[in-house]
Amino acid sequence: MSSEAHTSAEYIKHHLQNLTYGQLPDGAWGVAHTPEEAKAMGFWALNLDTVIMSLLLGVILMFVFRRAATSTATGAPSGLLNFCEWAVEFVDSSVRGSFTAKNDMVAPLALTIFFWVFSMNLMDLLPIDYVPLLMHELGVPFFKVVPSTDPNATFGMAIGVFLLVLYYSVKMKGVGGFVGELTLQPFGKWGMPVNFLLEGVNLIAKPISLALRLFGNMYAGEMIFILIALMGGTWAGVTLGSTTLYGSQILLSLGWAIFHILIVTLQAFIFMTLTVVYLDMAHQEHH
Repeated sequence: MSSEAHTSAEYIKHHLQNLTYGQLPDGAWGVAHTPEEAKAMGFWALNLDTVIMSLLLGVILMFVFRRAATSTATGAPSGLLNFCEWAVEFVDSSVRGSFTAKNDMVAPLALTIFFWVFSMNLMDLLPIDYVPLLMHELGVPFFKVVPSTDPNATFGMAIGVFLLVLYYSVKMKGVGGFVGELTLQPFGKWGMPVNFLLEGVNLIAKPISLALRLFGNMYAGEMIFILIALMGGTWAGVTLGSTTLYGSQILLSLGWAIFHILIVTLQAFIFMTLTVVYLDMAHQEHH
């Protein structure tokens, strides 16, 4: 990293590459040390950095909320307890506004989704070079610290939501009701092929749009941070041009980071809200 000469293309490629474990070209199993090796691993490759960061952030969230819950009987409420109570009330009011059926699982699910996705997105505000440089010094070739910039993570969460939608659609309406909803709406029994095509596309589009919306926004934000970081790489002594470019990098990084706080929060809120809306639709007889 800092000790090696990288072109702009190599720098971008390095920061966008996950720490991938899979079958190497020689047949052995191990970690890819080049993007080409990672690409050759195929479908069964595992992005270790996505798994590690996702689990780590999940454990941290459980610890924080667990600590807040156990502090309720220790006297005056702390700032952490006040924040957690506000978060629960915020999510609960959001669920009440979007979910009209009765299901005690939806609000805890919404709370988990919002803060887990928010914590993943928040990693995008870490300085772009710090974690990769540290991991490089430890001998780790790649490490992406933002799980939501990996489509495997966003599709994994979206598919989980999709399976819940299918489960509650069948549970609340029965197999016949669910199949009828797919084949008899909106044109009745004479339009079954068209009905199934339209409703099938609408059903499949839910997890795809849910995953791609989160991935696309966070990936684009990460790319902009990388491009801004490239401006600092042009520093070559104290000249008017390099000083101006370096100063512009600082201002752009600060401005984009402040604006990105809104994106980080908004994308977590959208993912949570759409999950609640999809589950509400699954509980309704018609939609």
